[in-house]
Amino acid sequence: MNDEKQLLIEKRNSELFLRPRFSIDLQEDHQQLLNRFQSVLQSGANTFRGKVVDGHVFISVPKNKEHFWSPQLHLEFLEKENNTTELKGLFGPKPQVWTLFMFVHFAVAIAFLGFCVMLYSKLSLKESFVFPIIMMVVLPLIWFLLYFLGKIGKDTGTPQMKQLHEFMIANI
Repeated sequence: MNDEKQLLIEKRNSELFLRPRFSIDLQEDHQQLLNRFQSVLQSGANTFRGKVVDGHVFISVPKNKEHFWSPQLHLEFLEKENNTTELKGLFGPKPQVWTLFMFVHFAVAIAFLGFCVMLYSKLSLKESFVFPIIMMVVLPLIWFLLYFLGKIGKDTGTPQMKQLHEFMIANI
């Protein structure tokens, strides 16, 4: 680690996002940073789990403190000129949780499109179109419910997100 701590300027995206992102410009070689994270994660001196793969660092909370909404921190180190590095970070749920979440979103979207087609067909055939109309009202409500579930999950994982962030700051 650097003996002299440099001023870190962290650029973040909006708090509305379910997967917060940030970036930091560092005055250090990206390979040195990757090696530092590799050694810290392998040493076992910390409680966090993680791995380094091709310029990316994935850090997770310990197994015994993990829950459904536990976040994962993905760091990407991008080499820039003059021995500087841009660190890009992304907080998100475990990949399995995110995949399930996105699958449900796409299923709702496809169902919505299906009910749009059904509504058009029912109108063309001059049949009762009450059910497709009901579903076209219910499905957007499900989308909002999914968003708020994700927001609740993010809020539940916020203390662990802060711990992961502090661990990252301590090791850059």
